[in-house]
Amino acid sequence: MPRLALGSRALSTYSGDTVVIGLRAGEASKSSRKKAAKAEPEVVSSVELSAELAKGVAAAVEVLDPSTSVGSTTLAPAPAGLKAKKLLLVGLGDGDVSTDDLRRAAGNAARACAKDSSIRLLLPHDDATGLAAIAEGALGGAYTFTAHKSKPAEETLATIEIGTSLGKAHAPKDVLAKAETVGRAVAWARDLVNTAPNLLYPQSFADTVKEVVGASSGKVTLKVLDDKALAKGGFGGIVGVGQGSSRPPRIVEMTYTPTRARGAKKVALVGKGITFDTGGVCIKPAASMATMKSDMAGAAAVAATVVAAAELALPVAVTGYLCLAENMPGGNAQRPGDVVTMRNGMTVEILDTDAEGRMVLADGMSLAAEGGAEVILDIATLTGACMVALGPDVYGVMGNDDEVRSAIATASAEVDEPSWPLPLPADLRPGLDSFVADIAHKADRWGGALTAGLFLQEFAKTAEGEPIPWAHLDIAGPSFRDGGPAGHLTKGGTGVGVATMLRYLENLA
Repeated sequence: MPRLALGSRALSTYSGDTVVIGLRAGEASKSSRKKAAKAEPEVVSSVELSAELAKGVAAAVEVLDPSTSVGSTTLAPAPAGLKAKKLLLVGLGDGDVSTDDLRRAAGNAARACAKDSSIRLLLPHDDATGLAAIAEGALGGAYTFTAHKSKPAEETLATIEIGTSLGKAHAPKDVLAKAETVGRAVAWARDLVNTAPNLLYPQSFADTVKEVVGASSGKVTLKVLDDKALAKGGFGGIVGVGQGSSRPPRIVEMTYTPTRARGAKKVALVGKGITFDTGGVCIKPAASMATMKSDMAGAAAVAATVVAAAELALPVAVTGYLCLAENMPGGNAQRPGDVVTMRNGMTVEILDTDAEGRMVLADGMSLAAEGGAEVILDIATLTGACMVALGPDVYGVMGNDDEVRSAIATASAEVDEPSWPLPLPADLRPGLDSFVADIAHKADRWGGALTAGLFLQEFAKTAEGEPIPWAHLDIAGPSFRDGGPAGHLTKGGTGVGVATMLRYLENLA
């Protein structure tokens, strides 16, 4: 991952590869009344340009006629007044520049300069929030995954300098240090999702987490429940899902306790970690399996969030539960019609082995409840129905507590990870009634994302049956990009949910 730094040297002496400056649509170009009235794009920078450099940039804009659409990039030779080798013009749109615009622009700029050694971003911002968006966006755009390449990776962007006019009151160095922590966490979550499923399975996932936790500067303790412990402990949901695979399930418990633990809020994060999902006996069509290595994106997000929370020393007690299993159609695989007993003692009738995620989450949520969690968040690539409802870029949020659900919505908006609240209609709950067990794990086709949430709600309870404040994040859509890169997002795993959960924990503190 590139190193972030504040750009303090004068542009006339900065000898890096590329300087990046923003472009916004000029006033006249926003009007379609007269084509002849089209104005030149407005050059916008976070620092004042010298007269010589401003003149050179204006000349480049006049000759190249670059686009001002958000994230568009136009490369030009360095004009007079700039010692760097190149100038990159990046579009910021035709209105007020939002933090999302800054993330996307910085991400595309970093990607366009991927073969450079160092760049300096001069994108406009008025506060620490804008500076953080630029920094995190640039790190996201610079992300690459080359772990499975046979040849050594080419040299990539090593240093990203960010020019700012913010004074010490905004603590820009601290902003960049935090952005590096968040960026590193998101990149690790992406790495986990992008890793081939023959290499990432329940035990190797647990081993990777142990390695990263050991190298982290934060204080996180680990406990791993293997298949024998899960069977003995009555975790019928995850044991049932994993019994068709030769690679048995695991639950990894990650605990971060702040220095001043007394009075700290206890938050549990529960992540779905299906390292590969064939659908089990109810096997998926071949085309639907192409991205199923990403069915552990929820667990990846939880692991990365706990480590980052510890590194940031947040004053919140956080425990993560990674519910790891491989859903395969082996000779001992679970069948439709099976009845299993969950960790909390509830019996569940299995109707569709391809609706396995809620089963591993339910066991993890039961364990979180036993651990005294005051708030439970679960995050999962849970339902295609949520993608049908919200599309590929927005995740759904459900829950039994308006305050928690609203706090997640606030956090997701603050970090530009779009979410949308979904209901848990009581009139859909009878669809989960079972003739042979306490509850069926799936209802009919209507409101599939919502009935999955209604099932999970049954496990957000204390041993006495009292509800624990809980929210469910269905990230089935935005967790993985099939298409090409866009802004700070690359093809493959996106790490969605990490920034949201970290911001939620920060706001809670």
